[in-house]
Amino acid sequence: MTRPAVLILLGPPGAGKGTQARMLEETFGLVQLSTGDLLRAAVAAGTEAGRKAKAVMEAGDLVSDEIVIAILRDRLAEPDCAKGVILDGFPRTTVQAEALDALLAERGQQISAAISLEVDDAAMVTRISGRFTCAACGEGYHDSFKAPQVAGTCDKCGGTDMKRRADDNAETVASRLVAYHAQTAPLIAYYKRKGVLKSVDAMGDIDAIAADLARVVRAATA
Repeated sequence: MTRPAVLILLGPPGAGKGTQARMLEETFGLVQLSTGDLLRAAVAAGTEAGRKAKAVMEAGDLVSDEIVIAILRDRLAEPDCAKGVILDGFPRTTVQAEALDALLAERGQQISAAISLEVDDAAMVTRISGRFTCAACGEGYHDSFKAPQVAGTCDKCGGTDMKRRADDNAETVASRLVAYHAQTAPLIAYYKRKGVLKSVDAMGDIDAIAADLARVVRAATA
């Protein structure tokens, strides 16, 4: 890669964003930036933006886009982000997308690609209801698609405490997919207008999806 990548992964719950982001991190030396992790780290570090976020959260309110952008600005300046980042959970609205564009412009950067992981909703219900994670390290597994090599034991860290989300059931998953499509449709349109929207079929094999994503990233950062 010749330019620092700024990637956005778009996809419904269970599309494999977390798994694919980790693989992109390893392949390209990118850093996955999750909004929730950024907020917690900024609060713990006691940065100016972190103190503002802490006050808002302690009051039971939602952290404003302005504060999130300030925290993201600080994080992008860290040395480990030099090769590029994968944004996870941000932006969620076109207003946030516009604010992100402005922040990147300040840094002489722009979105390399907004990659939409395309899925079949009916198949997603089956996919999500079979997934579980290692409680120790967070590695993801699935009853059908990605079982641990040794049943009940994490391939990555050897942990034996596996957990499933209570809301990973067919009815809840279906409603979450409807909500996702309604929320994300404007973002899809926004990045399509800007000419940076890419689509990847996310219903296949994990390695095949990773290969398709890698091709998109190489092309977007060449």
